Amino acid sequence: MPASQATFLWGEDHLTAQKAIRLAQGKLSAILSDTTKKKVRESAQVVANIVEKGHPVYGINTGFGPLCTTKISKDETTLLQTNILQSHSVGVGEPIAQDLAKLMLILKVHALSKGFSGIQLGTLERIIWHIENDAIPIVPSQGSVGASGDLAPLSHLFLPLIGLGKVTYKNEVVTTQTLFKSSGLKPLQLGPKEGLALINGTQFIAAHAVKVVAQLRNCLKHADIIGAMMLEGLQGSIKPFFEELHKLRPFKGNQHVAARIRTLLKSSEILEDHIDCERVQDPYSLRCMPQVHGASRNAWLHLKELLEVELNSVTDNPVVINDSLTISGGSFHGQPLAMALDYAMLAASELGNISDRRIYLALEGNSPGVPKLLMNDTGINSGYMILQYTTAALASENKSLCFPASADSIPTSLGQEDHVSMGSISGRKALQVIQNVEKILAIELLTAAQAFEFRKPLKSGILLDEVHRHLRKKVSFAAKDRVFSDDIEQAITMVKTAAIITVVDETMKANSLTWNAPFEQEFESY
Repeated sequence: MPASQATFLWGEDHLTAQKAIRLAQGKLSAILSDTTKKKVRESAQVVANIVEKGHPVYGINTGFGPLCTTKISKDETTLLQTNILQSHSVGVGEPIAQDLAKLMLILKVHALSKGFSGIQLGTLERIIWHIENDAIPIVPSQGSVGASGDLAPLSHLFLPLIGLGKVTYKNEVVTTQTLFKSSGLKPLQLGPKEGLALINGTQFIAAHAVKVVAQLRNCLKHADIIGAMMLEGLQGSIKPFFEELHKLRPFKGNQHVAARIRTLLKSSEILEDHIDCERVQDPYSLRCMPQVHGASRNAWLHLKELLEVELNSVTDNPVVINDSLTISGGSFHGQPLAMALDYAMLAASELGNISDRRIYLALEGNSPGVPKLLMNDTGINSGYMILQYTTAALASENKSLCFPASADSIPTSLGQEDHVSMGSISGRKALQVIQNVEKILAIELLTAAQAFEFRKPLKSGILLDEVHRHLRKKVSFAAKDRVFSDDIEQAITMVKTAAIITVVDETMKANSLTWNAPFEQEFESY
């Protein structure tokens, strides 16, 4: 069956974070080509031959972990695979979000479709049925140490294949038995190695990394836009963003951020108004945006590059190379992503940290024309004072989360697995930090817009003026105190949905503007 350009080929095409998300959202369709089906069948046949010959191969006709020397008879090899799904389903905690569990299914299908895992074609097709019909298994969030693969969460993910566990189906949480009754499906009988192929792998960690890449990118883009608006509101200098400066210390992220902020400030009357002022230099939170935002962009780029390798890899164990070579290795170990996720988590936290500092700076009243606490009539009004309490609390919470999970290792499996990555914790914490950063940036958007207002009748460049105009459709200027949590919720929604970025992109297109930022493809695609 020939695939159109809009169809993704499982196991063949190059998977990216963006493609994985589009597959999960149903915006990209996927198929198993005849070539892939052939490879999958051949790999399953190699496993069948191993069972028939009786030569001991880990996980096919031996026990697991410390039981790797225990021989399993030919008749018991299928029972072994069913038992492993049951015995390893020991996850605890709140279930992960449905989109994360769906991403896990997608990433696992792509890895198994490479044809090195010994999975049966029917099993692979059943997993694809779950994806295409949005019958998404319930997966607890805790229990993986991220080394022999994400054993516990992946076991829960695939319990429905054998008629166990629960799924979200048609907006309800139902047992797999209920799902089978409504869909006409029956439990699968797993063949040799299949259970191990399903639960060995890094799909829990990688699914979190996919969301980290997407959501951190959103924060990075917002940080530049909102930071530029704050620079305008506080009448900061444009000179720290000059290309000449950043060519002398040419980090990719620094140059990229500086160029984007120059574009955002282009043709600004506010900048022209104070171009010859006596202030020599701005505080770091304004002046060092290229260095701080840029460093976070470099960390994001590192994670994105490593994640793409992982998304297109075989990460289960043992790996079936061919009839004469099956290798029991360590490709399930989560360390490559665990360390990068911890790095990305720190990068996200620093975005929030410097954003909180800019908010504080805006409240001090040290910028000519901008009143203390961003309100003229203070005393009876507290102005924007307490919003910064919230960002301080969020920034502090992020700092406490930033201890790298990958720095820890606790031996498991009676010492057989004596070094583990804890990458599942890295992924969960990184998303937690990013969610806090989204809230901090939303509050900076409100305070930057309030400061921006005091520059009237001067105008900024067309991009920031449009951002300000869009915000004012949802949140009005505050001349006196009100319930600011309502404003904050509006701003958080705008950040999460990338409404501000859309406004900037559409304004640029309408006015034939370009970013002219170096490394645009590297930093803007994912």
